[in-house]
Amino acid sequence: GAIPRPGMSVLHGGVVVGKVASGSFSPTLETGIATAYVPVELAATGTALSIEIRKKTVPATVVKTPFVTSTSLSS
Repeated sequence: GAIPRPGMSVLHGGVVVGKVASGSFSPTLETGIATAYVPVELAATGTALSIEIRKKTVPATVVKTPFVTSTSLSS
């Protein structure tokens, strides 16, 4: 239910390591998605991070883009 928004802090091990660049709710994935600026050593697929959303820490995982490879809108 938490939706990441631009400027929110990205954390690794409880330490702020970056910021969300853009974020929204994905109706296809039924979860919040975001792009963020983090150090290159934390940008590997599968890296566990978290995002501070409304004073709560929400788990996040680095994934490869695109977030969705096909949808019902694809032709």
